[in-house]
Amino acid sequence: MKKTLQELTIKNNFLFAAVMSREDICRQFLEMVLGFKIERVEVDKEKSMVYNPQYKGVRLDIYVKDGKNTRYNVEMQARSQEYIGKRARYYHSQIDMDMLVAGYEYSELPKAFVIFVCDFDPFGERKYLYTFENRCEQNLSLNMRDERKTIFLSTVGENPSEVPKELVKFLQFVKADLDESMEDFEDDYIKKLQDTIQDIKVSREMERKFMTLEELIKDERKLARAEGKAEGTIDCIFSLLESLGELPNELIKRISEEKNLEQLNVWHKLAAKADSIEQFMKEM
Repeated sequence: MKKTLQELTIKNNFLFAAVMSREDICRQFLEMVLGFKIERVEVDKEKSMVYNPQYKGVRLDIYVKDGKNTRYNVEMQARSQEYIGKRARYYHSQIDMDMLVAGYEYSELPKAFVIFVCDFDPFGERKYLYTFENRCEQNLSLNMRDERKTIFLSTVGENPSEVPKELVKFLQFVKADLDESMEDFEDDYIKKLQDTIQDIKVSREMERKFMTLEELIKDERKLARAEGKAEGTIDCIFSLLESLGELPNELIKRISEEKNLEQLNVWHKLAAKADSIEQFMKEM
């Protein structure tokens, strides 16, 4: 059942992106996770799901740079992902490509952090925080110096003594259901998050954006299903026709470029009954 904006918690991608687009909140989050001060941050709203008018091809994340040109990519993951390490690899590559397209040389690529906030344990070690960087297998003290790190936060950690207390409270807030998320966590940062979420939920503009995004996502899913069915039908048509002989290039092109599923279904039936390529082309 589809939830309304008022029923969402921060683990929802839309709400998380809306909250983290507030630059003071995003900066405090990064400082809490990384353990160092950041002078200022600038959230790239063109790459944020909240502000992009079209859903197709949009990354569901927050993309940030600071005063030293360091890049940060933050993403909420509410469901377990089998290949989350490869997702991190993709995000790092996207950051690098953005920089190279913008005219940077390899030597100028900035430091980059990819941070996943996971409502599950991505590695099964019951830790709140996992930090990865490239090191030499033969000498673990030897860093590759590619200046990129990947960080995974988990809401189900069991090592509170090893991470900052405020980070544990934040992750408990992420894990909380709607009623629990409104409780007093006795933490100033969580209170700021709660107030910001409340502001977002009473905003008619944010309600409109949420509803628009939901419709775009629904349309994308319908299109993806239709495209998947169309590709399967095209494969079936080719399989039937190839048993009758060699296909002319113009026929291959016409069938391959057809997107209308109803038309493809008609051709599928024709291909199943055809005795020759010539008969099929005449009747299509």
